[in-house]
Amino acid sequence: MKRVIAGVAIAILLLVALGFVLLPGILESNINRVAEHEPYEVSETAQALHDRLMVVDLHADTLLWARDPLERGSRGHVDVPRLAEGNVTLQVFSAVTKVPYDQQYTGTSGNSDIITLLSVVQRWPARTRGSLLERALFQAERLKDAEARAPEKLMIVRSATDLERLIERRNGGSYPVGGLLAIEGAHPLEGKLENIERLRDAGYRMMGVTHFFDNELSGSLHGLSGAGLTAFGREAIREMERLGIVIDLAHASPAAVRDTLDIATRPVVVSHTGIHGACDSPRNIEDDLMKQIADAGGLVGIGYWKGAACGTSPADIVKSIRYAIDFLGVDHVALGSDYDGAVPVAFDTSELAALTAEMQRTKFTEEEIAKVMGGNAIRFFRENLNES
Repeated sequence: MKRVIAGVAIAILLLVALGFVLLPGILESNINRVAEHEPYEVSETAQALHDRLMVVDLHADTLLWARDPLERGSRGHVDVPRLAEGNVTLQVFSAVTKVPYDQQYTGTSGNSDIITLLSVVQRWPARTRGSLLERALFQAERLKDAEARAPEKLMIVRSATDLERLIERRNGGSYPVGGLLAIEGAHPLEGKLENIERLRDAGYRMMGVTHFFDNELSGSLHGLSGAGLTAFGREAIREMERLGIVIDLAHASPAAVRDTLDIATRPVVVSHTGIHGACDSPRNIEDDLMKQIADAGGLVGIGYWKGAACGTSPADIVKSIRYAIDFLGVDHVALGSDYDGAVPVAFDTSELAALTAEMQRTKFTEEEIAKVMGGNAIRFFRENLNES
């Protein structure tokens, strides 16, 4: 009998262990989906143009998931091999540290957190269980580890000098993908101004003010208060600027956008969004605020999911890009996929030539295509990343 009980106990433990191994993959496969589709038609001319571009994506949440970023995955949207296949020069990797169970485009409370459970299932270090700061630091460590294991394939960009080195390496026949670290909402500061410098020391060069819920800095576009910057939020914005950190207003409330523009001395980004005039969605702030961001030298990254572009096909995304160029000016529009951000999409990063082909088909000029696909972002980071 004891042997039977012991056998059952061992079987249960094995099943639990197997569940912990398989569950992350099952979970992500159901969240970060790519719709089944026939190969997109990309002419030889479009492919040749795409291969000459410097491609930049301002937002992907890849570091959240239990995948090796150096291995080509069978799920999700982004990894280094697929970035290379898509001719991506620079990918901004954003750290997600808290996601409420009631996450929605309006009325999200922030009183719960899915990432705590996800961190357990994915076997993150124990220090990440109760600390949003440690979750951000851990995700930075994941990217550094990938770079250390394959420096010929991945290069972390921390400065304008690093960016030039990346471009020189690619022009010289070596093709590493660049990675720049960002924070999805500044709640990992945990209310402490000094944590901005700690995160910068860990490699972060872009910080969102909020994510889906109100935090110590301001109200969220999706939160309960609609508030602008708090006193702490104003201090944080000034400290980010002092340290050369790019401020990201994706997910910020309209009041917080206005408050930030009032005090910011450097251009800001909206890393992943849509344009309200092209897609009337609660995910997209009003056009007049987008115009203020652009007029101040900022950059707007167009997303690939339905809530941002009212569709997911290359044609849907390009329609939003066309509207953004015409309304904001060609120098202020970029790509901001939100890949691996729990959004279904119609193509992954290896298929980005489909966007180039669609823009070419709809009579974009080569200059417009080059700027939107990455030229604007390269220029922005050249001008706004510090040298150290």
